Amino acid sequence: MSAVAYTDLKNLIRFKYQGQGFSFLPRQPIHSLLAGQKASKLRGRGLNFEEIRDYLPGDDIRNIDWKVTARMRKPHSRVYTEERDRPALLIVDQRMSMFFGSQRAMKSVTAAEAAALGAWRVVGVGDRVGAIVFNDTETNEIRPHRSNKTVMRILETIVRHNNALNVENETPSRPKRLNEVLERVCRVTKHDFLVCLFSDFDGADEATGRLMSRLAQHNDVICGFVYDPLEEGLPELGRVVVGDGELQIEVDTGEAALRERYAKSFAERFAQVRKFLLQRQVPVLPLSTAVPVAEQVRKQLGYAPRKMQR
Repeated sequence: MSAVAYTDLKNLIRFKYQGQGFSFLPRQPIHSLLAGQKASKLRGRGLNFEEIRDYLPGDDIRNIDWKVTARMRKPHSRVYTEERDRPALLIVDQRMSMFFGSQRAMKSVTAAEAAALGAWRVVGVGDRVGAIVFNDTETNEIRPHRSNKTVMRILETIVRHNNALNVENETPSRPKRLNEVLERVCRVTKHDFLVCLFSDFDGADEATGRLMSRLAQHNDVICGFVYDPLEEGLPELGRVVVGDGELQIEVDTGEAALRERYAKSFAERFAQVRKFLLQRQVPVLPLSTAVPVAEQVRKQLGYAPRKMQR
């Protein structure tokens, strides 16, 4: 089965009806990628203080105001309500390194679908959503707003970048663009944002780690690591010509040692990216091009009960 090379607006709009069964809030199902000690727990929205009232059975004892209780000689609780707004910023990689895929869809299409799913989910729970969409030469920013109109602007921008990808494009691949964009994200997201990055992390280095640390210091960050099964392991196809858009080389895929080195190279790259992100308490969401995006997200973030799906 060949991979879908491009997405369109109609396809991305469909994700409006698939954004269920997972949550970006800190209360996560036990099987969620965001639960447990090895992945950061999201801050979620903050709490606003509302009032102090008489203690009622069932109140959390941690919310008892002991000074008021001592003065009034009867238990009093502090009442909080959850803030209803947390802006989200989706970072969508559409560089030439993403224009690759062997099954179902290109990496660029998978990133586009993941971003669409996230955008509809965020607006669906009443939060603002914005995006930064970039390729090897251009960056477009959509400021966060709480509206379907903003989601449509995001999707239209993604589609335009996605449909501009072409193997005959003479623009050279620029791995350093990842860090350039992250620098911009750091300037835009001062604090209390949910930042979702969908990329293959081509060009990730020590500077990427430092930028991620800055982002995660005052924001919640989730990284969707987009990859293709062909990157994980090279099939035995005999002698084939492979290229990166600039250079080509003929290799013999029948050599077991070559396939082993190839698989090891990808495993080490993924482990490196995952390690430096988790060290900064940034959870990594592996996204394969071979599996429908919504299915992967729900599986990894857990099937939350309806009362928790926010």
